[in-house]
Amino acid sequence: MIYEVLHPIVQHKVNLLRDISTSKEKLRKTLEELSTLLVYESLYDLRLELRKMNTWIGEKIFPFVKEEEIIFIPILRAGLGMLDGALKVIPNAKVGFIAAKRNEKTLKTKIYYERLPKLKGKIIVILDPMLATGGTLETVLREIKKQRPKVVKSIHVIASPEGSLRINKKFKDVELFIGKIDEKLNAKGYIIPGLGDMGDRLYSD
Repeated sequence: MIYEVLHPIVQHKVNLLRDISTSKEKLRKTLEELSTLLVYESLYDLRLELRKMNTWIGEKIFPFVKEEEIIFIPILRAGLGMLDGALKVIPNAKVGFIAAKRNEKTLKTKIYYERLPKLKGKIIVILDPMLATGGTLETVLREIKKQRPKVVKSIHVIASPEGSLRINKKFKDVELFIGKIDEKLNAKGYIIPGLGDMGDRLYSD
């Protein structure tokens, strides 16, 4: 259930994000573009429903995605930078928000804000640029699963092998779509080589 998206364009854009000289404007635009590509890949198995529509040759039936079944949930702060890219793929999707903070000493995560629509029976797509230790995602997944969604997918620009395997082991039914699985975590739980603090890079000085 771990999918590393090894398309050359994805890899190119991931590495643009690594460059600390990349401007905020370029950083935000590249993250948005990556999110579009990764969301597209993640929704490969959507079921289509038939709808009648009027065409220039009369009424016909064609298959469409049921957009209202899909809910994007960015993990704040950094996940917010992925939302616009995701909505370019499914403009009529609903959106929920979860804010979680990792204690840098204990590496434990606490949710301090959430605003979610009804998730039962829905297709949930979590947005977070980095999957490091997996602690934040594990906490978020446990919260989301209380509402019994139909499908849960989680999208990340980069991830550590340790965090990916942790989530895969504990949540067999959750699909992970990752732009690049990096080398490792360091002793402080940071991804190496990683992207740095993406929230700070996107929104702070």
